[in-house]
Amino acid sequence: MFYQLYELNHAALQPYRALADATKLFYDNPLNPLSQTVIGRSITAGCELFERTTRAYGKPVFNLPTTVVDGEEVEIREKTVWSKPFCNVIHFKRALPSKRAADPKILVVAPMSGHYATLLRGTVEALLPHAEVYITDWVDARTVPLTAGRFDLDDYIDYVIQMFHALGEDTHVVAVCQPSVPVLAAVAIMEANGDRFAPSTMTLMGGPIDTRKNPTAVNILAEEKGINWFRDNVIMSVPWPHAGFMRDVYPGFLQLSGFMSMNLDRHITAHKEFFMHLVKEDGDSADKHREFYDEYLAVMDLTAEFYLQTVDTVFVRQSLPKGEMTHRGKLVDPSSIRTVALLTVEGENDDISGVGQTKAAQTLCVNIPDAMRMHHLQAKVGHYGVFNGSRFRAEIAPRIVQFVNDHAQANRKSNVTPIGKRARG
Repeated sequence: MFYQLYELNHAALQPYRALADATKLFYDNPLNPLSQTVIGRSITAGCELFERTTRAYGKPVFNLPTTVVDGEEVEIREKTVWSKPFCNVIHFKRALPSKRAADPKILVVAPMSGHYATLLRGTVEALLPHAEVYITDWVDARTVPLTAGRFDLDDYIDYVIQMFHALGEDTHVVAVCQPSVPVLAAVAIMEANGDRFAPSTMTLMGGPIDTRKNPTAVNILAEEKGINWFRDNVIMSVPWPHAGFMRDVYPGFLQLSGFMSMNLDRHITAHKEFFMHLVKEDGDSADKHREFYDEYLAVMDLTAEFYLQTVDTVFVRQSLPKGEMTHRGKLVDPSSIRTVALLTVEGENDDISGVGQTKAAQTLCVNIPDAMRMHHLQAKVGHYGVFNGSRFRAEIAPRIVQFVNDHAQANRKSNVTPIGKRARG
């Protein structure tokens, strides 16, 4: 019933939101002399703040119309190149000359953890000048009818493998946060099977590979509560009239509540400052607030089976680093990976995936040669800064591009060691 009450609350607020919009329009009208006073601007600011904090945010758009390649601005066209009920793969097709040498193909696997793939807009934007970029656009579970079937962690891994097959050989993968575990598992399975479509490089960024290392509040909560607590307290059925009516999900608004509560004082301060920016007519600062929270407050539901299996496998039992993770009943063995170069990236102040959790992949993938592995700890960034922001653009993205170029398929064959031989380090 909690999900239904949440929806009912939004519906009940609609008349008040309409009143706030009308009041804002009245006091913001340049023909109204009060619009030029502190009182008028304060009323306008209060109305906008109320409207924004009670809004149900829809799926954002990437809005990446152009990029710069070889010093020239080129157009970008979004094209869906692979599609399944719970995910689409979008290609940011650049309008480049046909005779130009091809750039590397990079598949960015976005988190399926409550936010939409557009959260990685900055990640995509930084890579576009250097690569053909594809991204996983996960679908809000409440929009998927029950007739589409289930979707769990095993299905997620199958999806990733199918994506590699669809994109072809010499694809490079960048997994941001949550996908680090299933992407590592998918690559291990492909390598164990001798699959020629295994990616050339794998970049894991701020991911919970081994949550026993430097555990954060998120990790501690999961381990203390246990999987039964999550099953009993956070799983709900999608209410009517959504297309996914009666599907069991982990609602996005609960995930968002958890994230907000971790840094509640920071969010309260940000909204107080937003109010003052509006009163002082500081348009640039207000726009930055709108841009961030339009993205941050847009959330999606996850299927219950995917969420519970992920929590149990990654956070409660830590199956991957213990050598106990399975896929379709078969053991996932990271030591099978030997021809895929590995780059791990962490943030010094990451409060979601603690320092050392992502780097653990370097230890698990023992058969990757030293020349094909790299780790980068980015100073002065938190979780979000690992994949977005000025330091990502200036320091992390160039490393990813260089790593990809250094370990493209044509350059890596001479570095491969026989399977079973342990790499140093």
